[in-house]
Amino acid sequence: MSMKTLMTAAALAALAQSAGAEVKVGMITTLSGGGASLGIDTRDGFMLALDKSGRDDIEVIIEDDQRKPDVAVQITDKMIQSEKVDVLTGIVWSNLAMAVVPAATAQGLFYLSTNAAPAQLAGKGCNQNYFAVSYQNDNLHEAAGAYTKEAGYAKPFILAPNYPAGQDSLNGFKRFYDGELAGEIYTELGQTDYAAEIAQIRASGADSVFFFLPGGMGISFLKQYADSGVGLPVVGPAFSFDQAILQAVGEAAVGVSNTSTWSKDLDNPANAAFVAAFQEKYDRLPSIYAAQGYDTANLLVSALEKADVSDADAFRAALAEADFDSVRGKFSFAANHHPIQDIYVREVIKEGDIYTNKITGIAMEDRANAYVDECSM
Repeated sequence: MSMKTLMTAAALAALAQSAGAEVKVGMITTLSGGGASLGIDTRDGFMLALDKSGRDDIEVIIEDDQRKPDVAVQITDKMIQSEKVDVLTGIVWSNLAMAVVPAATAQGLFYLSTNAAPAQLAGKGCNQNYFAVSYQNDNLHEAAGAYTKEAGYAKPFILAPNYPAGQDSLNGFKRFYDGELAGEIYTELGQTDYAAEIAQIRASGADSVFFFLPGGMGISFLKQYADSGVGLPVVGPAFSFDQAILQAVGEAAVGVSNTSTWSKDLDNPANAAFVAAFQEKYDRLPSIYAAQGYDTANLLVSALEKADVSDADAFRAALAEADFDSVRGKFSFAANHHPIQDIYVREVIKEGDIYTNKITGIAMEDRANAYVDECSM
């Protein structure tokens, strides 16, 4: 029997269906529009790990959520009712996760998050069938706040999109940066013109800027910020300096510090093998989204080696053990099923013709999340 990938894109619609897969995985991710590169990397990292696992009993159904909550909900309903999936995964955006995850887990489905991990699902809204394999949304921003304080910046201006991950972002930053802010604003999700925000930064008296703007938003902001000549130091999370974003922004990003749970230069065998295999298969460097997709698939495989997905209690326990070699090195789950992991500081560099990141230090060691005690599992 063969592994199946079913996608909404017409070019892939004719892929053959698996004759008798024992496990069905529904991947809902963003494959079109301004956030497409994030979902494409998520998908490619996940499928690479399954290819390398050698298993032919896992059927993966992949659909494009178009970054729209209503579309994600419709796809989820179809996957649960018609496709009879056992596990859901792949959502990039936290507003889509909030629309999908609570209802899916309430129906007994397992959800393994490759990216989105909003605070609402880590604390009182936690669920025994929900595992965030990526991080908790606040984490990278907490590390950025800690780094900003350690670097001696005294008056940062902070901004993020107005949706759950953006709110988690600024809350996380302020949890570990307790000094004066020059300004704090929420932008529109999907915004492309940042002239007004850059004017506010210029007039604010700030000595630095922290921003969380993933995907096309980050490309637009960084280009406009560089052109503005404001020139203040910039700090952000990895999502704002993702591998695809860097190629679009170019020289304007070089030297910027950003925080991440993963980097291509992390020195461990699993990561070295992943980076090499990803480049060989897809002819590009992987991003944090690809790394998280890869780890999520390997977590799934590790659990299936110990338990049948139909035995929910045993499968859940096997997931919680996190018995796989993470590309991040140390990895375990906290009591609310979110990772305990190190968070690094990276610097944007240019290697030949490619813009990428290198690790310069550790911002936080063995960081769990702020919501563990609110979860009553």
